[in-house]
Amino acid sequence: MTAPVFRFAPSPNGELHLGHALSALTNRRMADRASGRLLLRIEDIDLTRCTPEFEAGIYRDLAWLGLAWEEPVRRQSEHFGDYEAALQRLRREELVYPAFMSRGEIRAAIVEHEAGGAKWPRDPDGAPLYPGTDKRLAESERKRRIAAGAPFAWRLDAEAAAARLESPLHWREWTDEAMTASDEIAAEPGQWGDVVIARREIPTSYHLAVVVDDALQGVSHVVRGRDLYFATSIQRLLQQILGLPVPSYFHHRLVLGPDGRKLSKSLRDTGLAALRAAGETPDTVRSRLGL
Repeated sequence: MTAPVFRFAPSPNGELHLGHALSALTNRRMADRASGRLLLRIEDIDLTRCTPEFEAGIYRDLAWLGLAWEEPVRRQSEHFGDYEAALQRLRREELVYPAFMSRGEIRAAIVEHEAGGAKWPRDPDGAPLYPGTDKRLAESERKRRIAAGAPFAWRLDAEAAAARLESPLHWREWTDEAMTASDEIAAEPGQWGDVVIARREIPTSYHLAVVVDDALQGVSHVVRGRDLYFATSIQRLLQQILGLPVPSYFHHRLVLGPDGRKLSKSLRDTGLAALRAAGETPDTVRSRLGL
């Protein structure tokens, strides 16, 4: 019987904080409970914000917590070819299209729409859905703009992708860390609209990279924060249209800051390095997290 595979996948664009510690430790606890494996993945597709210094800090902080992981560590920036292959498949099947509207143009379209009193639809994170204007461009015009060097992003044609589905999408969600019970959750990818799948300069996005990585690494159990619960819907759609395996999921509680919001890497007082420098120990961190 194949051992379950878990993964902790931080981005090296800032210092790890208490929320990351909870996620890493929860992955370790659940992997141990299931006699499974724990992988560490460095999600560094954002080449402008991710740095070797922050990556080194991840290793230091996790080692300080007493966590171990399998080698080698997968670094996304070393595997753009894998994501490019998936993107090309979506292009061949006409499930993505180049979108040229700038953020300013999108905002202007939404302001004009809402000036008439009608609310613009939002995704589960509260961001306005993409207008989809570029979906109606002629192929010749798309090629002309790309050849001219116009900036663009590849967006998923959510309507076309949904039309390929033979049955409704679901995923298995564990109801507790002990994995004693699970629910079948109905995916609702349509609520995200035409999400960005890749950019001209980077052949991927978080959504595409994560489903490709999980499949290539044989991840069977995705354990991550509740803030990514709704993102599972769009990732389930990508898994389905790309023919990728479907992990089981557990979305754990979030660690909240004084303002009641989830922790951010900008809140340096909750950073593990700062806590360590202030005399905290791995045991006191676990106590802070209720572990």
